[in-house]
Amino acid sequence: MSDLGRLLIVIGVILVILGAVFLLAPKLPWLGKLPGDFSFKRGNFSFYFPLGTCILISIILTLIMYLFRR
Repeated sequence: MSDLGRLLIVIGVILVILGAVFLLAPKLPWLGKLPGDFSFKRGNFSFYFPLGTCILISIILTLIMYLFRR
């Protein structure tokens, strides 16, 4: 039963962090405009792939998970 409680706490912390990210994301003008974020526009077609942003978020989440597992 303590494993379930720990899991619920971790999920709650993750949700709080995600909520804070969604609140603060519009205030970070560089997020989504990093080098490596591809944007193609031709006529009425546009394609956007935020590769640089995905890599940055992956590195940050990896470091956070490493610290929690330690």
